[in-house]
Amino acid sequence: MELTQNFVKAKRPCADGYRWYIRNRHSGTDYQHLLDSLVREGRIGDAVWLLDNFGPTDAVLDADDIEADALVFAGTIVVRGGIHVDGVLRAGQGIRAGGGVRAGESITTGGDLEAKAGLYCDGAVHVGGDLRVGWGLTATGAVHCGGLVRVHRDLHCDAGIDAAADLLIGEALAARGNVRCGKGLRAGGEVISEAGIVSANGIFAGGDLCADTHLEAGWGIRAGGDIEAGGAIRAGEGVEAGGTIVAGPGYGVYAGLAVRMADWPVSARVHALARPDGLVSGHWGAP
Repeated sequence: MELTQNFVKAKRPCADGYRWYIRNRHSGTDYQHLLDSLVREGRIGDAVWLLDNFGPTDAVLDADDIEADALVFAGTIVVRGGIHVDGVLRAGQGIRAGGGVRAGESITTGGDLEAKAGLYCDGAVHVGGDLRVGWGLTATGAVHCGGLVRVHRDLHCDAGIDAAADLLIGEALAARGNVRCGKGLRAGGEVISEAGIVSANGIFAGGDLCADTHLEAGWGIRAGGDIEAGGAIRAGEGVEAGGTIVAGPGYGVYAGLAVRMADWPVSARVHALARPDGLVSGHWGAP
């Protein structure tokens, strides 16, 4: 795709960026060529602006491995090995890697992101489609996904996690910010948030389930260990723990919020080693 002078000017670029385009357009006005030139000259912000304004393409970057200071590609990135980028990693469409993906600043895709090994980002991860990681995922910034998140090992995030669909973790999940998912949350190990946890459907943790503020599920909540919140615990159906259930001081445990009271003994059971203090609703079933 060729980006003409009038086409670029119509998007109202910044004065400095437009001057750069005028100076460099004689060397080629192909869309990806301009992106590559901007990145090569360290104008990463301008490259990102260009992609944001002119959108993705159907182009495919096919490689065995990628190592770069930064990478902004308008189409899909397909790598048989791994990707290691010191700064920004940006794809207008998706990223598929047969190995791991590592970026020093941020990872952003318009479509799916799949890494057969691990994914590490010293910044934010923003995926427009599904996010699938064969090993673990570590991010120092927020993780935002427009679809499903599936991580086969641990997920560690120093900020918040927001998934539009299911959040499926093979082992433990730990986040310093809010954890939100548009469908269900399931982890084979413990689930820990230093803020709140909200799931539109159910929540299952193989170990402890802890939130520093509120813990909420549209369906049921279940944990192999303790369930603990610094605020309220709210579930549309039942709340079951292999250990104890503890809400924050002055807060309650609310089960069966989406179930008729007559159906609580079947569909809104509360089960733990001891009856929770502050149990407001649901059917308590002694161990």
